Amino acid sequence: MARFLPALDERLTAFIRAQRILFTGTAPLNGRMNVSPKGLDTFRVLSPTRVGYLDLTGSGNETAAHLLENGRITFLFCAFEGPPLIVRLYGQGRAVQQHHTEWQALRPHFGLPMQGERQLIIAELESVQTSCGFGIPEFAFRTDRSQLTDRAAHKGLEGLAAYRLEKNSTSIDGAPTGWEG
Repeated sequence: MARFLPALDERLTAFIRAQRILFTGTAPLNGRMNVSPKGLDTFRVLSPTRVGYLDLTGSGNETAAHLLENGRITFLFCAFEGPPLIVRLYGQGRAVQQHHTEWQALRPHFGLPMQGERQLIIAELESVQTSCGFGIPEFAFRTDRSQLTDRAAHKGLEGLAAYRLEKNSTSIDGAPTGWEG
């Protein structure tokens, strides 16, 4: 039942906008693959072939390292409520940091400012895949967690800068992330 499409259509865009969680997948040519859950209201469909999310400061920066090396990224959305559906977005991505010239043009698409903003992850889609999702359980959304943004607010700008330098400059495999501040 899997189907490949060249771009997102209105139905899939609406489905993606309704999801409260997504998963990103990246991998270096040699080293650990990374699958990361993302919540909060950070993902945006920018066009039928371009998507991105506002990346908040976390314990690692694997996505940026892998994108710097080879650009490959996959986004996975699952219907945990309503009719079953799985949507995968395959693309080439890059990290856009606050000092990059693109930041000013792209950042307004991602809503109000959030504590701990680190970078934007932007991807040009190569293909979109849908599949049934019949085996995915149903869950009801209760609330977003606030610990990530609360922690960033507590650290402040200087504390976040020091943390990112220590924890976000290289991947767990020692690859550079391109993090410059």
